[in-house]
Amino acid sequence: MGRLKKIIGYTALALVFYVGYVFVSTGYFRTIENFFNGEVVKKIAIAGAEDITVISENGFALVSASPRKSSLEEQEKRGGLYLVELHSKDYQVKKLTADIKMPFAPHGISVYKEDSTYTVMAVNHTVKGHSFEVFKLQDTVLTFERTIRNPALVSPNDVVMLAKNRFYFTNDHKYVDGVGRLLEDYGGLGVSNVMYFDGKKFKEVAKGIGYANGINYDKERKLLFVASPRNFEVKVYSTNEDGSLNFIEDIYCYTGVDNIEFDSEGNLWIGAHPNLLAFSSYAGGNNEVSPSEIIKIEYRGLNDYTIEKVYVNDGEEMSASTVAAPYKDIILTGNVMDTHFLVLKPQR
Repeated sequence: MGRLKKIIGYTALALVFYVGYVFVSTGYFRTIENFFNGEVVKKIAIAGAEDITVISENGFALVSASPRKSSLEEQEKRGGLYLVELHSKDYQVKKLTADIKMPFAPHGISVYKEDSTYTVMAVNHTVKGHSFEVFKLQDTVLTFERTIRNPALVSPNDVVMLAKNRFYFTNDHKYVDGVGRLLEDYGGLGVSNVMYFDGKKFKEVAKGIGYANGINYDKERKLLFVASPRNFEVKVYSTNEDGSLNFIEDIYCYTGVDNIEFDSEGNLWIGAHPNLLAFSSYAGGNNEVSPSEIIKIEYRGLNDYTIEKVYVNDGEEMSASTVAAPYKDIILTGNVMDTHFLVLKPQR
């Protein structure tokens, strides 16, 4: 009986430590104090604008959006890619995929320029499974080109193109359901990965990541940045000609980092979730709001970087921020499920 009591006691103690770890490691105890030195200059009515990338030379932004408060069937009917004009304060919006007839609930996006034409790639989640949809963008006309499907797309989240037919992408989970999925989400089990496609085949180039999410590539420095929101860190890799990666370091960010964008100086701008449990409850329809955060990272090299907190909100102004795309003196800030996204103008 004494031995049984010890086993029960140790088990209970381990459970207490585990629960404590989950609460601490997901930011549950963090106090959210609203902060932003600037103003909201526009609310743009696009629901679920999860990813945004700016094409500076053309003065517009591409927005990947899907009404995530709806069922997946409804999302694939109403989801799409949008162009937002940035030349004037009117921020005119055009749905680029209005005439494209296929199930389309886009997630992460990437753009690659070749001459005067852009290739646009979008992660697509539908009832029938995951895929990449590839488009050609010329002027403001988007034309569908092809679909890419492969068993390597276990749970694709974001993608970054290096060339028209070469790209990296993240799988944010290894397990699609069950205990494995639960341990990834709450236990911090780091088993997600980064995949590389060389134009012919897929290969795993990084693994052991806690919820691999946003990904972006600095072509000047040949550095790949991968967001791990479950571990509150951005992973830094150098890239090789064959697509393989060399791990450099983890940047601990104190928040659940999501999509990654660059400004003209190569700084990283990231939308983030400071409380992952609040976000999980919000995404499941149990909370009305979820906190948002935007950070800027000036990365100079190994152990040499600066993290700046730009925007923090308790969720009343913007819930569950996912991306911060800078353009001149403004920041376009996407989110998971709001009916609009914000254009912010920081004070200089």
